[in-house]
Amino acid sequence: MRLILLGPPGAGKGTQAKMLKEQFGVPQISTGDILRQAVKDNTELGIQAKSFMDVGKLVPDEVVIGLIKERIKQDDCEAGFILDGFPRTILQAEKLSETLTEMGLAIDTVVNLEVNAEEVISRLAGRSTCPDCGGMFHEESRPPKVSGVCDGCGGLLAQREDDNAETILKRLDVYQESTAPLKQFYKKQGNLKTVSARGSVEEIFSRVLEMVK
Repeated sequence: MRLILLGPPGAGKGTQAKMLKEQFGVPQISTGDILRQAVKDNTELGIQAKSFMDVGKLVPDEVVIGLIKERIKQDDCEAGFILDGFPRTILQAEKLSETLTEMGLAIDTVVNLEVNAEEVISRLAGRSTCPDCGGMFHEESRPPKVSGVCDGCGGLLAQREDDNAETILKRLDVYQESTAPLKQFYKKQGNLKTVSARGSVEEIFSRVLEMVK
């Protein structure tokens, strides 16, 4: 099972990826996580990535693809993987396809989580995250047991600086311009499945399962 999760900021990609990981026992691959790990481990690609990150530049696609390729080669990816937050552009999708083809692999299903702008603003504006373990909470739909404290590890929750209405709208504009065209890209490949991302986390997960089983 090799999956890609698409959708705008706040669609629930990270949450659904974690639930799929638990359901099927395949790793969730987040480009942010593997970048941080490569930098921490001081790998060759990690050193390259850090040279760009230190001066506030985006890490080039070639480096990110290289990191993903290294991650997919690890033993726990033999049964599959879930790509969360990548690709973000047509160029990245093309390079990913080329890399997987070289490895004798292919993406089975691309799950597109559809949600409107009003819902995204509501979700993100009330979201808080644990910087220690990555746990996510929402003041209405998933409040922590103790206000401001992570249920999982007891860390102090924080709201991302860009989780405000004005910045969220700008992020949605970027998504529509750069990432939304991926829906047509994967539709042509015949592996795109669209799921409504409205409702409870469990309801959305049930719909996602129907698409990937």
